[in-house]
Amino acid sequence: MSFTEEEQMRNEILEYFRKANGEYVSGQQISDALKVSRTAIWKHIKVLKDRGYIFESSTKKGYRLIYAPDLLTPLEVSNELKTDILGKRIVYMEITKSSNNEAKMIAAQGAENGTLVIAEEQTGGRGRLTRNFYSPFAKGIWMSLILRPKFLPMEASKCTLMAAVAVCKAVRQFGLTEAGIKWPNDVLYKGKKLVGILTEMSSSMEKIDYIVVGIGINTGIKENEFPEEVRGRATSFLNEGIEISRKELLAAVLFELEKNYIEVEKYGFANILEEWRKLTVTLGKNVQIISYGETYTGKAQDIDQDGCLLVKTDKGIKRVIVGDVSIRPAGNLK
Repeated sequence: MSFTEEEQMRNEILEYFRKANGEYVSGQQISDALKVSRTAIWKHIKVLKDRGYIFESSTKKGYRLIYAPDLLTPLEVSNELKTDILGKRIVYMEITKSSNNEAKMIAAQGAENGTLVIAEEQTGGRGRLTRNFYSPFAKGIWMSLILRPKFLPMEASKCTLMAAVAVCKAVRQFGLTEAGIKWPNDVLYKGKKLVGILTEMSSSMEKIDYIVVGIGINTGIKENEFPEEVRGRATSFLNEGIEISRKELLAAVLFELEKNYIEVEKYGFANILEEWRKLTVTLGKNVQIISYGETYTGKAQDIDQDGCLLVKTDKGIKRVIVGDVSIRPAGNLK
């Protein structure tokens, strides 16, 4: 896992308190165990308090941890993980411009397969087609995974579908059982965007260097907090009346995604595409497609073996490689 020295020390302090199981520990005990001064321990505890951790102090007994906030620090996340590949290294930031940008930077420096980049807040979160992705502090899961798969670059676009299947399954486990996938990269709940996925790749003609899978899940954003341009078209768990543990949801996403990743590496994408068909809200619907400056309407019939959308129009079947898809009410194609 990747920490600054100060973050490493704070994580070790938290781990010490966790092992105490709610009992008091003295500053001297922690100081002796971690081989740092009591003054340094006090300063780190103050930082943890500022982040929302609550400690009870006693002049004679020391401190005890009585509340830990739902932050996605490496220590908090690693305690929940049930994966062997994904999240074994975690790069954590309170604030960054874009977790995908950070992931691409460290991937280019050699970060290993499965490295997880997490930010509590993104100031320049990105979606497809250069759109902004609203990512406020601790009100969502803003994460990027570095993958170094064995399959060919021509298969890489299907990683978005692979991730969407995993996220949709995880989201359903936490109460939003009607969540469904909109081609190619969103998970919707009752027609509103809950999750966005952005996949980026670096490769040669014959070999993938790395793929970065960026996933943004709205967990704690209220309706009136969404930017005006997406208000009414986006939602969150909280907005749907469900309070969740972000770290538990993150762990579920990584568990489902690792299963899919192993499946794809061994057997290819066929089973994943079939799972996608079962979870999608796009197929069978009338859609409007905006692609490369062209706009047309039709009925979404299927996806092909490459993950492209097949749309039946008045002029025949159109194969949509990339584009913006709007799901339209049946019969309203004007």
